[in-house]
Amino acid sequence: MKILALCGSLQRKSANLSLLHAAAIAAPEGVDVTIFDGLRDLPFFNPDMEAAGDVPPAVFAWRNALSGCDAVLIASPEYGHSLAGVLKNAIDWVIGSGELERKVVAITCAVPATDRGRLGLQALRQTLGAVSARVVGGEPLKRGPTLDAEAAQLVRTLVEEVRRDVTENVT
Repeated sequence: MKILALCGSLQRKSANLSLLHAAAIAAPEGVDVTIFDGLRDLPFFNPDMEAAGDVPPAVFAWRNALSGCDAVLIASPEYGHSLAGVLKNAIDWVIGSGELERKVVAITCAVPATDRGRLGLQALRQTLGAVSARVVGGEPLKRGPTLDAEAAQLVRTLVEEVRRDVTENVT
């Protein structure tokens, strides 16, 4: 099983990126969690580029990464009571092309206190609704000694949901 992990922060030492690294290390056997670092390379979404056949290589790399995964794990900070702009831009690039359509997506954020980050996750959940994503998780994870264990549990929940989805579609 392949899980594509996305960080909504572009900071090199982002707590959300650390959360994704912890999740990748804790992934069950047979599950590959790959952190995609190409969001920073995406140009601003512009439908005219698509219409003119002028889609940049970074967009193709993003779409290929999504096409090749079974599920997505997103850890993103809340900016201005909403989701990170770089993440919204990335989702905009695949709304029309369909690579994220109906994927199972786990969402979370690493926060200093559990009352933080909820508005960003709510906005992310709404945006993922545009591609009919099946969202799991959705709770902020408090930075500290339990973060790695909670990240591992979120990955297990994501894996279970993907396996459930596969089983239901086979029967």
